[in-house]
Amino acid sequence: MQVPIKDIIVKKRMRKDMGDITVLAESMKRFGQINPITLSKKNILITGGRRLEAARSLGWRTINAAIIDAPERLAKLEYEIEENIQRQDLLPEEIARATRELYKLKNPGIFRRLWNALVRAFKYIFRITE
Repeated sequence: MQVPIKDIIVKKRMRKDMGDITVLAESMKRFGQINPITLSKKNILITGGRRLEAARSLGWRTINAAIIDAPERLAKLEYEIEENIQRQDLLPEEIARATRELYKLKNPGIFRRLWNALVRAFKYIFRITE
């Protein structure tokens, strides 16, 4: 659900240093908000402080948020901690493989371009939509 950013209440947070928000802001500008922030029913920020700051820096007026029932400070802190520790960065070899695949998709060889053209032609001729 879209929530007005001006209505979000940010209280004491575990993370003090937001780090460089510009890279995240550029990602959100290019791809949009991939994951929602999390708010309590009273619009208190539980998770997503960096996403919220990036959205603010982009001048967004609303942000996608999930609303959860976490009335106690303990539950809110558990959510914040869990979101920040239960993630796994990509390994260098996974990044390299993904980068190679992305390059191939952005720069197809002659045979891939011909194949893609044939597929588009058949879809056009037979009026196939996806």
